[in-house]
Amino acid sequence: MDMESNANNENRSSSKTVLIDNNPGRNAQTYGIARELGTDMDLIHEPSVGVIGNKGDSQCYLGVQQKVEAIQEALLQNIGQDSNQLRMRLIQPEYTIATSDGMRNGTTEMRYSLIGREVTHDSVCEHLSASGLEGTIGVVACDKPPIGTLAAILEHNRPAIIMSDGTIRPGIDSVTNERLDIISGFQVAGSDDEEMKYRIACEACPGFGSCGGMFTYNTMQTFIGVLGMEPLHMVSPASDDIRRIQIFPAELVGYLSNLISSQITPRDIVTRDSIRNAIVVAMAIGGSTNVLLHAPELARAAGYRDFANDIMSPDEFNYLSEYVVPVLVDARPFGNYSMIDIDEQGGVQVIVKELLNAGLLNGDTLTCTGETLAQQIDRLDPPPPDGAVIYAVKDPYKATGGLRVLGGNLSPEYSAVLKLAGVEGGLENNVFIGKARVFDGEHSLLSALENEPEIFKNHDMVIVRYEGPSGAPGMPEMLDATSRITTLCREQNIVVGLMTDARFSGGSVGLVIGHVGPEAALGGPIGLIEDGDEIIVDLNTNELNCTQLLNSSVLEKRTAAWKNVVESNGGMHPSIGIANTRLLNRMRLSAVSAKFGAGMHPNRDIWVSEPREVDKGSFSPSNKYRSDKE
Repeated sequence: MDMESNANNENRSSSKTVLIDNNPGRNAQTYGIARELGTDMDLIHEPSVGVIGNKGDSQCYLGVQQKVEAIQEALLQNIGQDSNQLRMRLIQPEYTIATSDGMRNGTTEMRYSLIGREVTHDSVCEHLSASGLEGTIGVVACDKPPIGTLAAILEHNRPAIIMSDGTIRPGIDSVTNERLDIISGFQVAGSDDEEMKYRIACEACPGFGSCGGMFTYNTMQTFIGVLGMEPLHMVSPASDDIRRIQIFPAELVGYLSNLISSQITPRDIVTRDSIRNAIVVAMAIGGSTNVLLHAPELARAAGYRDFANDIMSPDEFNYLSEYVVPVLVDARPFGNYSMIDIDEQGGVQVIVKELLNAGLLNGDTLTCTGETLAQQIDRLDPPPPDGAVIYAVKDPYKATGGLRVLGGNLSPEYSAVLKLAGVEGGLENNVFIGKARVFDGEHSLLSALENEPEIFKNHDMVIVRYEGPSGAPGMPEMLDATSRITTLCREQNIVVGLMTDARFSGGSVGLVIGHVGPEAALGGPIGLIEDGDEIIVDLNTNELNCTQLLNSSVLEKRTAAWKNVVESNGGMHPSIGIANTRLLNRMRLSAVSAKFGAGMHPNRDIWVSEPREVDKGSFSPSNKYRSDKE
């Protein structure tokens, strides 16, 4: 453990004062809580331990409370003064709130999705800090709350552990017998067959749990597991898997007890090397583009201020994706299988073992089980890849990684991201050349797709702007739009790309590029594109360019015109969204760019109070490959 962690531990352990012990007003409630929870009243001034869970309005969260209550009962049985018990004060479970991405896509409510990560962060931060928790178990669900939960845990930096609530099981189409999931419902939205759309909607999401494909939820649960904050064998089982109620709670309490006794904190686990491991695995599972928003936010919370310099540069990211890390799963949305299938073939630990054996991960990183990553894999002893759902590194599902970061004159921040694993066509020799079709806001695009789909032509590049972190505000994802475009392209056998300063669902497929920055609302070049401009996506150079804007006189003229519009509208472009609540206004005024995670952090210099020194060490999965690839 480093000196910083030891100092923090000493400060925290000496924070209890006689005033608290001897204050009858404070004692009245602590005695009352202990009495109601059935815990030892002699422990009311010991350090606190508790459970937190994510809740919200969707099937993703329906199983959370049951797990929280099971873990609370396991804690209750292990709290006390016996030598084998935790001598701690048990507190009541606490829940955060969030929206459902699936239910809000295509609506103005979707602006609150990414903001939900920030709200979860704030609420968990308040709970951990004000309650002074010295031990925490978090049950997380859906896309954004897990990241907000873990970011707050990293800032609090006391022993903690995460458990995924689990994934939903696939639905079955009663007519075709094909497997269904939430993306199935979105991808038939443009159909005129109302009976079929109703059937798919009714049959796509049976039971409860978070989205079942390798969308954002499962991407980030795998990420958190590889980071070391969640036991790997707890990532892939379904939400309704009985292990989550009967076996995992006691295991979690045991792991947490060890973390507390060993004083292992989240920042001991989440380090530069573990974050890099998680990025490599995200590539290997063809993960969601949202990982490039959430990884910088988690790195910030762990004390790393600049993801590109401290963790992984865009150049190294692209090198790994292009030459080193293959896609090892045939998973939805770009493939056929769900996380349930991955679990049946041994779980994500099969994938991690493959990458460890190939020398692509650092096995020495610490995990919440008290073991290194390599030791955890050795104990779990997963089977070899089955070759149908999970593939071997030497014979992968796809030869290159699933994500690519782009620069160029439309992405000077080098923030734009393409989910290469989901591209279904349009790249000739790794190059797409298209004609811009511009929409100021997602709703104008959805209206066009619904009412005049015939306007979209082969090799159009749809531009959706003023939907960034500040512009929307909230940087909504565009699963509705991308799904309709995917259906249109498949039906007409054409290629239509989409580029935006917003983001995408992990379920989006096609030639879609998000996180383009700077965003249009802040004067980014995406706001200067005009209908008919030539857009070039070049994966040989990893650039995203508008040919017309390469001309300095055109660039100068369009920039001046954009500024005139903004100045005549009181300093804001008229195409930005309405910030009609305090929360939306807070996002507008404090959001940082996608490059830094698109969170609410108005001053990057005070993002964390205790920045970490970066020891880049010698391990790099690219080192062993560069000499023979370049």
